[in-house]
Amino acid sequence: MESKKEKQNNKNNLTRKLRNNPWILSTIILGIMVLVLVIGNISGAGKKTISSADAGNTLVELAKDQIGDIEILDVKEESGLYNIFYSSNQGDGSIYMTLDGKNLASLMPINTQSSSETQDIPKSDKPKVELFIWSYCPYGVQALSPFAEVAKLLGNKADFSVVLYYDGHGEHETEQNKIQACIQQIDKEKYWDYASRYVEEIYPTCGPSGDVECDKTESIKLMNSVGIDSNAVMSCVESQGETLISEHSARAQEAGVTGSPTIIINDVKANPSSRTAEAFKDSICSAFNTAPSACETELDSTSAAASGNC
Repeated sequence: MESKKEKQNNKNNLTRKLRNNPWILSTIILGIMVLVLVIGNISGAGKKTISSADAGNTLVELAKDQIGDIEILDVKEESGLYNIFYSSNQGDGSIYMTLDGKNLASLMPINTQSSSETQDIPKSDKPKVELFIWSYCPYGVQALSPFAEVAKLLGNKADFSVVLYYDGHGEHETEQNKIQACIQQIDKEKYWDYASRYVEEIYPTCGPSGDVECDKTESIKLMNSVGIDSNAVMSCVESQGETLISEHSARAQEAGVTGSPTIIINDVKANPSSRTAEAFKDSICSAFNTAPSACETELDSTSAAASGNC
């Protein structure tokens, strides 16, 4: 039988693991409340539905004893469940909860392929390459810089775009999503310089405060610095911003995107070996009928941080 001291040591070891590896937060929470998903459970038939606010509060209380304080960013009803987006001092994430607030769930997509099979990315003369992110998601930001590096290397050999599909961190993220969507529409070539420097200059400056004015001011400054017409972009933000990000959101839904970052190549989800420029390049170059000579260029293969998703 485990002694009181051994139990305390085990608890301390678990706490250290959680602090050193934040990406297991959802797994730990799910482990507390095991859910076998059947049709009745998913539909919530015959069960009392709690409000989205109560669902968020329930997750906050549940996480408190396991990982510490978390902040609820958003709660959306999807597939007969609440999808709760949260932020902690160790990272962002999301988790599903039944509508009655009594169980947490992990969804497994139905796939007609066997688990040992992977879907090959189809080849084309000019691959369509999309990076799906939230502009202030730390993991999306982690992917944006190496993605921009590959886009600059391959130029118009492939059709690159960044899809800003969600704004769970607040108004400053909504604003930045609109700005980046408009820059891509107005000056796609210079967008990649903006994207790289956004990661280095704007995200660390305005992200911690969540200040929309900081985001706007720093974005205009950076656009002017890289030669983008900031007046045209901000005019686009005012007149077309809502429409553009609605289109981006619709594209993410169409593609079945559930996390930031996600890379889709020729309409198939790609799984690069890491979030590095070299790994992104290899995945993209494998989608050409005939790979351009630029694919032989070796890029940075150093990962900036541990991978996770918003």
